[in-house]
Amino acid sequence: MKITRKDFLRLSGLGLLAVVGKKAVRAITEAAPSAAPRKTKQWGMVIDLAKCRQEAGCTDCIKACNKAHNIPQISDPAHEVKWIWNQPFETVFPLLKTDYTKQAYTGHPIAVMCNHCANPPCVRVCPTQATWKREEDGIVMMDWHRCIGCRYCMAACPYGSRSFNWQDPRPAIASFNPDFPTRTKGVVEKCNFCEERLARGERPACLEACPEKTMIFGDLMDPDSEPRQLLRTRFALQREPELGTSPSVYYLV
Repeated sequence: MKITRKDFLRLSGLGLLAVVGKKAVRAITEAAPSAAPRKTKQWGMVIDLAKCRQEAGCTDCIKACNKAHNIPQISDPAHEVKWIWNQPFETVFPLLKTDYTKQAYTGHPIAVMCNHCANPPCVRVCPTQATWKREEDGIVMMDWHRCIGCRYCMAACPYGSRSFNWQDPRPAIASFNPDFPTRTKGVVEKCNFCEERLARGERPACLEACPEKTMIFGDLMDPDSEPRQLLRTRFALQREPELGTSPSVYYLV
């Protein structure tokens, strides 16, 4: 079959494109990053309510967190910023309120914080990815530089674990810690499981400060970790597990 000059040029062009395309695919494949790092940890906390009750009115864990993270002390309840705080048992576990729990736990203060959920709704709704979950250890993080103050994450969090800076928080810092960044007006913040301390091989500040050692922190993926051992031998509660968020904070009762 006779091939015209036009056909020859078209076939040659197609061949050249195939060669170039093959090389491009190879280059992209070789340059592409490897698969996301395999999750090796799931940091979690277990709080022993029986031990915590021994020190009624103790707020050492809250004070330690406030000092470590430059949390402002704002008197107006509508504007206060909280990373860890106390709430009554019946507020924290509204579906568990019975005549028996009334006798044992009604009014008892329960330490609450960000639950660092395995399925965090706050992450899904953030339009700027200012909040995200670290794949390597499950900590739900905040980038205050990316936060635009839309407060979608606050609306999505079923636990009220996030605070909004309605005013410049820096003048209200009681004891300034130069090793931790301050925030600005118009951003959301919350507990970060003391990720900056974990990076230095230290434990969370709240846990270190607790006189009764009611808080136990560790890797939930490690069957030999202290939290896992306690969860095997003691009955534990999660906050509203029916919501499907899978909190990483457990309460021993």
